[in-house]
Amino acid sequence: MQIYDLIIIGAGPAGITASVYSARKKVNFLIISLDVGGQAAWSGDIENYTGYQFISGPDLAQKFQEHMLKYNTALKEGEEVTGLSASGGAFLVRTDKSDYRSRSVIIASGKKSKELGVPGEKEFKNRGLTYCATCDGPLFSGKSVAVIGGGNSALDAALQLVKIAKQVNIINNTPALGGDAIMRQKVEEAGNVTVLNNSQVISVTGDKFVSAIKIKGETGISDLAVQGVFIEIGLVPNSAFAAQVEKNSKGEIKINPRNETNIPGVFAAGDVTDVPEKQIIIAAGEGSKAALSASRYLAVNKF
Repeated sequence: MQIYDLIIIGAGPAGITASVYSARKKVNFLIISLDVGGQAAWSGDIENYTGYQFISGPDLAQKFQEHMLKYNTALKEGEEVTGLSASGGAFLVRTDKSDYRSRSVIIASGKKSKELGVPGEKEFKNRGLTYCATCDGPLFSGKSVAVIGGGNSALDAALQLVKIAKQVNIINNTPALGGDAIMRQKVEEAGNVTVLNNSQVISVTGDKFVSAIKIKGETGISDLAVQGVFIEIGLVPNSAFAAQVEKNSKGEIKINPRNETNIPGVFAAGDVTDVPEKQIIIAAGEGSKAALSASRYLAVNKF
C-alpha cells in the first residue's frame, strides 16, 4: 500500500487551503472528502471574505476548488472517512471504500447539520424537509416554508428564501433572534417573514410530502401549514472517526496554536476544532497553519 507524506481529511475552506500550502511545499499528499467546498458551498451571500465585497457561497467554493486543482491535487471525492489509527509507524485512514496510509494527517472534516429529533423528521427528509437552503431553496418557489432556528445559519437560510418562497416563518426557541445584527435587520425588513419566538417544533406532518408543523409556543400548541421545512439549529463536528484524538465536550478536536492534536503527526483545522469562531476566513487561515505545521513535522522526523 502506498504511503503518503500527508492525508488531508476534508475539502472545505480549511482542507483546500491546507492542500494549496502542502502543494507549494512539495509534500506528497492526498485529500479525502465526501464533497468539495464544505459549508462554504452551502452559504448564501458572503460579504465578509477579504478581497470580495460580495460573493455567493457556491461561487467562493468554486474558486477554492479551481485553486486546489491548479496543483493537480490527488483527490478521493465521494468517500467518507470512518476510522483513523496508528499503523506500523504511520497512520491508517479508513474510508467506506478503501484504506490509505500516511506519515501525517490533517483533519479538516468540518461539521454537519444537527438534527431536530422530533417525530416526522426522518420520514420527511428530502420530502419537504431539508438542511440546506442553498441546495434546496429553489424547489420551494412560491410556497410557504419554515426555518427552524434563530442564529446566523437560520438567518442566512431565511434571507435566501425570502427571494424564493411566498412566506417564510422563522421558528425560534429563544426570546429573540441571535446572529449578526446586520442579518437580523435584513430579516426584520423583509416583507414576507414572520418570526415566532419562544416557540419550538414538536412534530412534522404530511402525507407524501410535508404539509404542516406542530408548534408549541407561548399560547399553546398550534399547527402551521407549510410545504417546506429547513432545519438550521446548528452543527456538530465530524470527528467521531478520530477516536484517539482528544476532544472537548462538544466533540470538537482540541488543538494548540500550531494546530497540533494530542497525537504527534495528527493536526486539525477549521470548524472541526475548538477554535472559538467558525468563519470561512478563519477556517482557511487555520488550514494554512496546519499545512505548515505538518510540513515542519515531516521535515524534522525521520521515516
